[in-house]
Amino acid sequence: MKPDLRPFLGQRVNVVVDRPLGSAHPRHQDIVYGVNSGELPGTVSGDGHPIDAYLLGWPESVEGVWGTVIAVIVRHDDGEDKLVVARDGTHWTDEEIANATRFQERYFHGTLAR
Repeated sequence: MKPDLRPFLGQRVNVVVDRPLGSAHPRHQDIVYGVNSGELPGTVSGDGHPIDAYLLGWPESVEGVWGTVIAVIVRHDDGEDKLVVARDGTHWTDEEIANATRFQERYFHGTLAR
């Protein structure tokens, strides 16, 4: 059973980037990351690996950042959900989050928890 990530909403978290903006997915070269993506060290997600997060508001590749969790993408057809972490001082609508994460989330059926 995958963990409920909603308690992370509103929390400041440290994200270590493992998929920088503009990089290709290691197993699916047709998926190019439209945002930086990474994981929260010291956590465990539904797949047994650290919790994944999309980073919004960083227009360049970064190695690691602190930001605030503004949403959770709850995947109904996958073993892990994704956090959406925003740069401080930025604001994102549901539509903007969906557009920013569509490069990968289009392959899953999910909903946005805020």
